[in-house]
Amino acid sequence: MTFPGNIFNSHSKEDGDFFLGMTGILGFKPKNLDLYKRAFLHRSLNKKDNSGNHMNYERLEFLGDSMLGTIISRHLYNEVPGGDEGYLTKMRSKIVSRKHLNELGKDLGLLKFVQSRIPRDHFGENIYGNVFEALIGAIYLDRGHEYCERFIQSRVIDPYVDIEQLEGKVISYKSLVIEWCQKQKKEFQYEIYEDTGNDPVKHFAVKLWIEGRIRAKARATSKKKAEEKASKRAFFALQGKKKN
Repeated sequence: MTFPGNIFNSHSKEDGDFFLGMTGILGFKPKNLDLYKRAFLHRSLNKKDNSGNHMNYERLEFLGDSMLGTIISRHLYNEVPGGDEGYLTKMRSKIVSRKHLNELGKDLGLLKFVQSRIPRDHFGENIYGNVFEALIGAIYLDRGHEYCERFIQSRVIDPYVDIEQLEGKVISYKSLVIEWCQKQKKEFQYEIYEDTGNDPVKHFAVKLWIEGRIRAKARATSKKKAEEKASKRAFFALQGKKKN
């Protein structure tokens, strides 16, 4: 498969460096280098092919997400024969969580390959997981399912998937706190407000109220992160109270 208009110069020194970089990450040589280049094109470049279709990593990210979920599902199905649907779904969610994918993308140093008009230090954490999934999509289109599975096995399953550890891994402290409040029939509320202060990047602050009392506070660069941070603090505070 090639992209219309030969949008990439396949004979540049940059291509040689990119080829070597991809080979080191993949563990095999790419056949269609253009596919892997597209896996790192940010939408801010506003690139289009000759048909007017937008060229960025988002479509490959969609494909890679599907491939990753399928291959991880098969692994869990084979490794945990006694696991029911709910258990397998929960375990898969832990492996392919956005936080975990971001860590994988960061460990592989994928950000240095991203082409964008946005300065790299302005990206959020999710860029790592996004391009990691796009890379998987590129592998699938370039080499097929076998190579895709081989990459996921070596880069995700072998180094990171330990069933016993995953069973005890918490995905969301917010979910745990909400579940606890519902079981204990306690009223709770997340109070969210902007709290930028002197920071150059917008921050959000959260107060977690339980039964009319503030149980935890936190601030972060997104509402979701702030809620999760406050929930984690409340969770351990509640656990400590129970022990006492």
